[in-house]
Parts: sequence; structure tokens; C-alpha cells
Amino acid sequence: MSTKPQLPERPSRAAGGPTALDGLLVVDFTRVVAGPACTQTLADFGARVIKIENPDGGDDTRAYEHADIGGESAAYLSLNRNKSGIALDLAVPEAREIALDLIRRADVVVENFSSGVMRKFGLDYEAVAPLNPRLVYCSISAYGRTGPFASRPGFDPITQAESGFMSLNGFADGPAVRTGPPIVDMATGMSACNAILLALLARDRLGRGQHVEVALFDVAMGMTGFYGMAYLINGENPGRFGNSPSGSPTVGVYEASDGPLYMACANDRLYRRLVVEVLNRPDLINQPQFATRKARSENKELLRAAIAEVFASDTLENWMAKMKLANIPVGYLRTVEEGFNAPEARERARLSRIPHRTAEWVPNIEPPINMSLTAAIDPVAAPLLGQHTEGVMRETLGYDAGRIAALAEKGAFGLRKATTSD
Repeated sequence: MSTKPQLPERPSRAAGGPTALDGLLVVDFTRVVAGPACTQTLADFGARVIKIENPDGGDDTRAYEHADIGGESAAYLSLNRNKSGIALDLAVPEAREIALDLIRRADVVVENFSSGVMRKFGLDYEAVAPLNPRLVYCSISAYGRTGPFASRPGFDPITQAESGFMSLNGFADGPAVRTGPPIVDMATGMSACNAILLALLARDRLGRGQHVEVALFDVAMGMTGFYGMAYLINGENPGRFGNSPSGSPTVGVYEASDGPLYMACANDRLYRRLVVEVLNRPDLINQPQFATRKARSENKELLRAAIAEVFASDTLENWMAKMKLANIPVGYLRTVEEGFNAPEARERARLSRIPHRTAEWVPNIEPPINMSLTAAIDPVAAPLLGQHTEGVMRETLGYDAGRIAALAEKGAFGLRKATTSD
């Protein structure tokens, strides 16, 4: 039976240490995965990110079903760390004026609404750029903001399917398979973050901001990598190859007598060490059908069967020890539970727990970027819906209590009363 890991409290960063993005104000209109992944990285490294949500339910991920704690979903918590959260009903004119007031002060705006939504609200780049010429405005979409496909809705698995990326995943005798995690969404978030940082660097030189766009389809196509490039060179449609890339029969999953391992032994030097030093089968390099990479590829089923027979003769731990001694790239084939409880995760301090307003504490997965001088900030859990609305109105926009009350009366913050900032 699975058990939740025991998570340590997170140690604080060095007091007074600088952050990479200190003083940067980001107005975040994003929801679901790609946009929030982008703005979370900016927030992790010191930007002040103000996340704007519809007061009627907020970000779609709040309702995702994977798991929840303290009334907040795993998906939402995983993508919205270190942000301030406000609730605005953009259908209300007064709420749109608040959004414009924030944009006037912002360094960055990020949005991933369906095409035309920001224009409908008067918050598109063309409308707001004259108000703030130094603004970097990032749009994230499935197929871009211009052209014949701009109005098409699209999500991660759709772009995996349409770009050709999905056709590369799975086994040759089975259907194409999407990745489990939304890898195109996550990569698009990374690309959007890169685009924003590039535009900020350009702003320092040019003195003005710009509109940057990132599309899921474009990212998915780029992620076909050298397989896509090979098709452009030779015209041959690449297929699926499961866990063993074509031409690399000694890359993939093998079964020891008591469990699986994944080996990546892809060149002649490593292959020779594998069959001579680890498997004690020098015939697998001396015989002509296995002597070269090309020959091994042509006889890959015969070779894999021979290697599999040897691996099945001993235990996983014995093979792991032998392969590590010979410096062969190899790893355990772990479940999420095993991976998150593995020594690599523990020794690299990838997991911790952080305080949360309704759950006492929530799990935290550290950002995968380490900087020696400007470390990530101490993490703060994703905000409750509208948690910082009044605080942002007072502290960022300078609104007094009377003005905030009048806006609430107009429905700018939705029907529910916004909660007071911590």
C-alpha cells in the first residue's frame, strides 16, 4: 500500500540575499498549466506576481481531481507558488479599470486566454502598450495569436497529436501515446519564461518593451528534435520505438531476476565495457553480427535476447553494482512513489513542506534551477482564491478603504467578499 512521504520543513535562504528578479512586477492573467508554470518560475526568483482569477471558481486547476489538501488541488498548488492572488470579474467595467491600473505599473503581463478575450476586455497588447511602452507582454496560445488557426482551441495532448510528437511515443506495434505529464504545456511555460527574460534584456538596451508569443504547437514541433530534423533530411517518416531508440539496441528496459532497470549504452566504448566487464560475454563484441553499431542495429532482436538472458540470471542490485563500477549509464525504473523517496531526491533536497493558510502545510517540489548568488526565494504556498485582493488594492494601487468598498459593491471582485491579505 502506498504511503505519503515524510517531508521536512524547508530551511530558509540566506537572510538579505539578493534575488534575480527583485522589483519586477508581473500581472498574471494565466490559468491551467503553461502560463502558470511560466509565472511561477518568475515568482520563484523574486518577481512580484499578481495572479488575477475569475471570482467564480478561479483557475480551472483548482477543480482538478488528482488530490487535494486544505481545499486546494494538487495541480493548482504545483503551479502557483509564490504568487499574490486577487479576484476580478473582468466583465465588470470597474474590474477592468483595476486591471489597467495594474498594467500601467507592470513590467510584464502574461496571458493565455482564448483568442480575442483580452481584446474584448480592452486588455490586449495594442490597447495597453501606449499606456506602458516599457511593458513586456507575453501571449501563450495553442496556435498563435495571428493567422488562420488563431481562433482554434487547443490543449497539450491535441498539439502532441497534431505536431507529430505523439507519433514518436509508444511501441512500434501499438498506437501513438501521449506523455503522462503535460510535457508540451510545461515546455511551453519554460519557453514563455525564456521569451520574457529575453525581452527584458532587450528592453534594457532598446528602452522599450515588446509583445512576445509562444504557441504549444510550435513547441511540440520543436520537441520532435533530431527525429524531426532527420525527416527533413531524408524524407523518411520516423516511427515509434518504445524504450529503445532505433539504432541503439542496448538502450532500454531490461529485467533482472527481481526487477527492471533502464540502461543507456549507446556507443562502442560503452558497449564494449558492458559486454566484457559486466556481462562477461566478449562474444557479443567479437562476433561479426555484433562488432559494429550498424551490425548490432541490423541484428538488434538477436542481441537484445542475448543480453536479456544474461540480465535475468542475477539480481537487480548485483547488476546495478557491476554496472556502476564499470561506469555504464544505468538507472532503476521507479514509480513516482519510489522516485520521490529515492536517495537522489533526498540528498538533493528536492522535497519539503511549507505553511498553508487552510491546510497547515502543503508539499513543495523545489524549482529545478540553482543559482549561487540569487537563489530562489523562500517558497510561499499558492494563494487562496482572492486571498490578496484587498492588500493589492491598498499596497500596490494605493486605493483607500472607501474606494475598495465601492468597488466591492459594484461587483468588481465578484459576489463573494475578497479576503484580507496576510
